[in-house]
Formats: sequence, C-alpha cells, structure tokens
Amino acid sequence: MAKTLPKGHKKLLNAWAFYDWANSVYSLTISSAIFPIFWGVLTIVRDDEGNKISDTVRFLGHDFNNDALISYVTALAFLIVSFISPLLSGIADYVGNKKNFLKFFCYLGALSCIGLYWFSLENLFIGLLCYLLGLIGFWGSIVFYNSYLPDIAFPNQQDAISAKGYSLGYLGSVILLLINLVMILKYDWFGFEDSEFPTKLSFLMVGVWWIGFSQYTYYYLPKSESKYPLTKKVVFNGFKELKHIWVAMQENLRLKRYLVAFFVYSMAVQTIMLIATYFGIEELDWGAQDATTGLIISILLIQLVAILGAFITSKASATFGNINTLIIINSIWILICIYAYTITTPNQFYIAAAIVGLVMGGIQSLSRSTYAKLLPENTEDTTSYFSFYDVSEKIGIVIGMFSYGIIADITGSVRYSILFLVLFFIIGLLLLFRVPKS
Repeated sequence: MAKTLPKGHKKLLNAWAFYDWANSVYSLTISSAIFPIFWGVLTIVRDDEGNKISDTVRFLGHDFNNDALISYVTALAFLIVSFISPLLSGIADYVGNKKNFLKFFCYLGALSCIGLYWFSLENLFIGLLCYLLGLIGFWGSIVFYNSYLPDIAFPNQQDAISAKGYSLGYLGSVILLLINLVMILKYDWFGFEDSEFPTKLSFLMVGVWWIGFSQYTYYYLPKSESKYPLTKKVVFNGFKELKHIWVAMQENLRLKRYLVAFFVYSMAVQTIMLIATYFGIEELDWGAQDATTGLIISILLIQLVAILGAFITSKASATFGNINTLIIINSIWILICIYAYTITTPNQFYIAAAIVGLVMGGIQSLSRSTYAKLLPENTEDTTSYFSFYDVSEKIGIVIGMFSYGIIADITGSVRYSILFLVLFFIIGLLLLFRVPKS
C-alpha cells in the first residue's frame, strides 16, 4: 500500500494523469481506428473492383444502414451512462468509495474489449453487446477519474495536469496502435494467414493494456474514507445529493452558463471524434491507395498533433483566459466542419485531420480544467459535481449520434451530418460569450 500523498504532490499528479495512458487505447483503437475499419470490412459488401454494393445489416429482424446501426448502439451506451453515472457518483460521494467505482468500470470496459475478439456477423448480438459494455465501462470510469482532478490538484495546477493527462493518453494510444498496425498490415511477418486474426488480437491487447497500466494509478490515488455504510438508503441519498448540487449550481452563474455552453459544443466535438473514421470509409475516393492505411495514418496524425494542441491550449489559457481560449477553439471548429463538408480526396482528409488534432486536444483538456476551476472553493462532493459535467457530455453525444444516424439513414451520407454539427458549434460559441468573466 502506497503512502498517502498530499494534494498537489508531483507523484500523485503523475499517477492520476497516467490513467489517460492506460485507458486512451480504448478511445483510439475501439472508438476511432481499428474497430470502425473492422466494422466497415465486416458489413460493407463490395464487388471485385472495390465498389460498394450494399451496406445494410440485418439485426433483430430489421435492416439497418451499417453506420446508422453502430451510431444507435453508441447512443444507447451513452444514454445508459448518462442515467447511471449521476446515481453512482452520488453514492460514491456519500459512501466515500469512488476508487472502487473507477476500478469496476475500468475492468468492465477492458474485459468487454477482450470480448470483441470473438466479434463476427454470426455472433452480432454478442459482439455489439461487448461494444456497448466497452463504451459504458470507458465513459463510466471517466466520471470518477475526472472527479479526482480537484481532489489531487490545486487550481493553478489543474490546466497543466489535465493537458498532461490527455498528452499521455495520445502518446500511449499511438504506441499501441502502431504495434497493432504493424501486426495487421504485415501479418505475414508474424506467421498469420490474413489480417483478420491480428485485427481481433488488437482488441484483446487493448483490454490487457488498460487493466495493466491502470494499476499504477490505483496504487497512488487516495482511497476515500468510508462516510456511511452501504445500505438501500444510500441510493436515495445519491439522488438527494444530486438535488443539492443542482440547487447549488443555480447560485453559481458562471458555472451554470459554462455547463450549458459545454453541453452544446461538446455534442458536436464528441460526435465528430466518433464518426470521423466512418466518414473516411464511406465518403472518400481512395483510388489506388489502401483505405485502411490511409485512415490509420490520419488517426495517428490527429493523435500526435493533439499532444501539441493540448500544450498550446494550456499556455494560451494562461495568457488569454480559459473562456476566451475556448471561444477561439470553437470558432476554428466551425471552419473545420465547413471544410470537411467539401472534402473528397485523401490529401484533403489529411489536412482536416491535422487541424482537428490541434483543436481536439485543446478543447478536451481545457473544458475539463475550466469546469474544475469554476467549482465552489473547498468543494468536498466533487464526484457529484463532475457527474453534471459528464452527464452533459453524454446526453450531448446521445443527441449528436442519434442525429447522425437519422441523417445517415435518410440521406445515405454522413456528409450532411457534418454540416449539421456547425449549428451546435455556433450556439456553443454564443453561449460562451454569456459566461461572466468573474
């Protein structure tokens, strides 16, 4: 058992940030890179020349557009998380055991990733269930991970350590993705017959990586002292705690207005991150270039540039202030969406990927640390406060993904979905201007 480290201690801060290194392999491999490509290969029927014949999937007795189906499953996962996370975070604050909740969701997500190894059209229900539980595990753990930020870092440390966490996550996920990429593209080097086995093996490796590296975080994170015994009444006390936080937020105008702005622009940011690879598969003319290689190069580019973006944003916020920096970043996102609507070639996609990476790392890390800074001083129930932050993000994703799926089903193209997201960024930008400066 590690010695309890004081708030602000460098080793404690690094241990907290290292959880990003552990869990971000899920975000990259499963949400953004290999699984979306695997899903496309599995569900899109092409002729001998590579032209798409069908992208319809039969599931539970109904035919779905493949992109629409995966977006609906994704939205369902976020809907579940948005419902259970406030309840669980309220319980965690009341009982004082949020580290156990963090571990539970971590192991649920990691084991579900391992379960994706057996994903196939014949086992579609089980495969999509593992995908659903993986999402719930990942985002459920983030609720409790984020809530530790004001517990382990002082306000003047939060921007930098939040950015460091995202940077570690981008770096670690890129390392594992490169290993998986070599296994998939050069499968013959390892004695594999084709790329299917190493692709599924990458899902297994994500789960092992996530569980293994998270142990360092668990070793140093403080274990909250038990406040009350775990009884049936605790469930209702969790709701009472959330009601108390909601009332308290009404008296904090800056926090309330910022949370509303975050809710709106975050639904666009997260949706773009989740559908970027599907967009590349469906909408680009790759010609003679291998689409899988091109897409993964784009994703690697996003991840690497995002490290720089998180660092630049941390420095910019110190100079211009958090809200002003977020206003600038949202303005850039609007231009990105308009540009993305017009792209048709891989080179144009690479340009968009580089710009997305620059603002993606910045908006994620700065949004989290800005919220932490706006919490009332000496806040003890940080988990319940952060549940509002996380629920705003999750419900936003539900709206964004359902909008994406519906538009994809109606038009047969995700290009119009991208253009629709501009509206969210514009509204979010206007709402940020309404956040009081002090």
